[in-house]
Amino acid sequence: MSSVPNGPAEQPQQPPRGHVRILYLGPVAPHWDLQSAYGDRVLIEEFRQRAMARLVLLPPHDPQFRRNRERVARDAERENLLLEWDLGMPEDDGGA
Repeated sequence: MSSVPNGPAEQPQQPPRGHVRILYLGPVAPHWDLQSAYGDRVLIEEFRQRAMARLVLLPPHDPQFRRNRERVARDAERENLLLEWDLGMPEDDGGA
């Protein structure tokens, strides 16, 4: 077997174009805030508009949230953005 690259699909990974943190604010709308640590402001703002359109009225326990969260994650991947979710719940109980 040879290890010949198959074209653009095997190009080296590009560095992230920005970072976005989506923060759950609580049970009263608006439920979400989107913060960015770095990246092109226009790119981040366009992503923010798309993400907020999908999330604005959905709390995390809503069944539609799971589907829309996946869509937001795919959008971030297409734009090569680092995406972080803060749902206000600890991910690891660490012996508390």
